[in-house]
Amino acid sequence: MAERSCHSLISLFEFAPSFPRPSEIVVATALWAVFHIWLMLPVEHNDPINAKILAISEDKIEGFVREPFEEIARRSGVSVATVMKRIAAMLRAGTVRRVRQTLLATNLADGALVAWKVAPEKIEAAFDYMSQCDPFSGHVVLRSTDSVTPGSEYKLWTTLKVPRGFSLQHHGELLAEKVSAEHFRLMPAKGIFTLGVGHVRRKTIEPGSKADTPATMAPVHAAELSELEWKVLLALKREFTPEEIAPSPWSARAAEADLAPDEFFRIAESLNSRKVIGRFSTFLEHVKPSAGGVRVTRFNALFHWAVPPGREIETGGEVGRHHILTHCYWREAGPEFRNVNIMAVAHGTDKALMLAHKEAIDRHLAACGIPVSYTNVFWGGRSEIKPSEISPEIYRHWLREMEAQVA
Repeated sequence: MAERSCHSLISLFEFAPSFPRPSEIVVATALWAVFHIWLMLPVEHNDPINAKILAISEDKIEGFVREPFEEIARRSGVSVATVMKRIAAMLRAGTVRRVRQTLLATNLADGALVAWKVAPEKIEAAFDYMSQCDPFSGHVVLRSTDSVTPGSEYKLWTTLKVPRGFSLQHHGELLAEKVSAEHFRLMPAKGIFTLGVGHVRRKTIEPGSKADTPATMAPVHAAELSELEWKVLLALKREFTPEEIAPSPWSARAAEADLAPDEFFRIAESLNSRKVIGRFSTFLEHVKPSAGGVRVTRFNALFHWAVPPGREIETGGEVGRHHILTHCYWREAGPEFRNVNIMAVAHGTDKALMLAHKEAIDRHLAACGIPVSYTNVFWGGRSEIKPSEISPEIYRHWLREMEAQVA
């Protein structure tokens, strides 16, 4: 941001002496005023106006919306012009790391949470490879536990997605060979109870705060798409640049897909009805501090519970109703993790408060009469967060290259 500001100032000052006509002076003055206002816009997530915007834009715009910035404005009570200026400014500053239409990728590609057992001297290199060289690995996190527990030797965790028709196991084997992993455990989601971010609005949530009713499990199902639907989907999911934060943001994407806007909207809304569209979201940089040194979160906790077979849906509903959680899944972790089958994620700035939230959930499960044979917390450390690629065409190209490298 500083470099861009310096270059812009230099170009304005270099231009200033050369315009003799009054109209040019007016234009230059207006440009300087706009530039100055842009520089002065607050870009931290805790600015009161930004917080109002982010409380909606992080995870409250569900499905496909034709005018997402207008919807954010309507629901936040902030004018649409201010919404667009603030989101663009936060994106430029790095406070918001991406703005994009999310997909329910679990219904578009085979996916899993993967725990990797890698020798300590090789784990940083493995992290780098997963985060930088594999577009199909999304969240890449180094995790630790407060004591030696079942599975604590699995310190590298990733999310992985491969398009339908390809093998998660084979992909894992290729990566394991590449990074010299001793073992890996694939944990596909069998059901989803909670999925959303909303870090700003979760900052003030008290331990034990929960919905009036249990969370409903969304089952994972396969959606088959036509070539045209994939074309629209790939145009939809591309991240927005600051310059694209503008009215009617989908018009350019429709042109990119060689479609009239009405046809683009028709296909997008059809995909939405088939449960393959997630939310329109602004994703905060919640791992690293902002340029001003402000952190959105400091602790990333992955909670584990092992409950009796047959009670996973009931337990997931009771866990997933707690407001602090950004994710809650039914996953089978196997004997390496004492047969954990319910997992959830929470973020915060205070570790003791994170543990208090976990204890409140534990007490609630006990009050519901749900026996828990094992529970644990895996704390996130170094991490890189990026959306997983799901394009079949890109995957085929990647797979050819990888298989040639390890042959």
